[in-house]
Amino acid sequence: MLRDDHGLTLSTDSPEAVRAFDHTLAGYLKYRADTPQRLGALLKLNPELAMGHVLKGYFMILGFNQTLVGAARTSQSVASELAGAMNSRERAHLAALTHWLEGDLERTLRIWEEIFTEHPHDVLAFRLHHFIAFWLGKPDLMQRAVEAVLPRWDKELPGYVTILACRAFAHEEVGSYTVGESAGRAAIDLDTGDVWAAHAVAHVMEMQGRRSEGIEWLKRLEPYWVGANNLVHHLLWHRGLYHFERGEFAEVLALYDNGFRDLSSQRTLAQPDLYIDVQNAASMLYRLSLQGVDVGNRWEELADKAEARIGDCLNPFTLPHWMMALAGAGRWDSAKDMLEAMRAVAASNSGTVSPLVRDYALPVCEAVLANSQGHPESAVALMIPALGGMYRLGGSHAQQDVLEQMFLDAALKAKHNEAARQLLERVTGRHPLPPARRIGYQTAAKAVMQ
Repeated sequence: MLRDDHGLTLSTDSPEAVRAFDHTLAGYLKYRADTPQRLGALLKLNPELAMGHVLKGYFMILGFNQTLVGAARTSQSVASELAGAMNSRERAHLAALTHWLEGDLERTLRIWEEIFTEHPHDVLAFRLHHFIAFWLGKPDLMQRAVEAVLPRWDKELPGYVTILACRAFAHEEVGSYTVGESAGRAAIDLDTGDVWAAHAVAHVMEMQGRRSEGIEWLKRLEPYWVGANNLVHHLLWHRGLYHFERGEFAEVLALYDNGFRDLSSQRTLAQPDLYIDVQNAASMLYRLSLQGVDVGNRWEELADKAEARIGDCLNPFTLPHWMMALAGAGRWDSAKDMLEAMRAVAASNSGTVSPLVRDYALPVCEAVLANSQGHPESAVALMIPALGGMYRLGGSHAQQDVLEQMFLDAALKAKHNEAARQLLERVTGRHPLPPARRIGYQTAAKAVMQ
């Protein structure tokens, strides 16, 4: 048994395998685009390392793509065959992967909590917990987890910047902006290229309306993102949000075409249907459309990918974005097929995801379609029951915002002033900026608020 960079034992007698594992884990924590290659090198070096196969299983299912679940299951099966050589911490990771594949995300979260409670330097368990808690709409859990492990870390330990960056984002999402920004800036001071820390501070600035400062923040840090993965697109999307709020729509479209949705030969997206890239693109086009901006044929490329993912409900928050793409391209038959596939998943009533699809993603998608087809009254009626729990789909306040803007648009078109007023009161209670200072809410605020 040898120990990794965090002092945790790995079930191998190969120092080279331990170094390769550390290198792969660092790639994951730092959002490195070459992380799959690092993992491949690890498994080639030591195919008997059970945690290497657990790590591959995690990486496969992290993408929320149904086509990759088979590979994740294979990795889980190989790791299970090697389980006799695993220690108790490693077997707990295998159990977490197994429950994740079975669809029980709540049990998966509990196992990771048990791991980092006993082994607070297990940054893999901590970071995965942070990820899934976020996509289940549990920022309070994210915050509690990071505050529990932070006292047992110090800046000399690899991964400390990740802990600070996660602290920054967790605090931002619960509205603790001072702590969040401080932690994020501390992380950047230690590693200027940490994209998760840059992302957390960008969220703080978005929530506080510091748009000019946010643009400069991201521009200053962008040179340090060389070699990072798709999260860079999300950071450029954040920059686009600042310009959007300033009414600089031409700049937003330029960032779309040459930044976060650049499909040109100069910069090809590695995974153009990756959930976060789809959310970036669809939500921005939808926001622009609500402001009357002609987005040209940009919906078509997204709609092609949406049609290929009908029935894939692994990430419920992405589903309304797929529907926006289908509706934006006028692909009504495909939109209906997507709803039918979602209803089948919802009816299964199994695991963590199907109830989220049933109670929130499905009515929101139905509302997107109804509003796009000129039936705003139906959109309002469909979406009202989902508003109170829509946060459970996951996504940040900045990401959920597009769904609230869609509802508000439908309420105004339907002349349902009371529904519009209730929505404005809801977001006013959560967002530090008044609706009059947010471009997607200004018209409604003038029309229905007193």
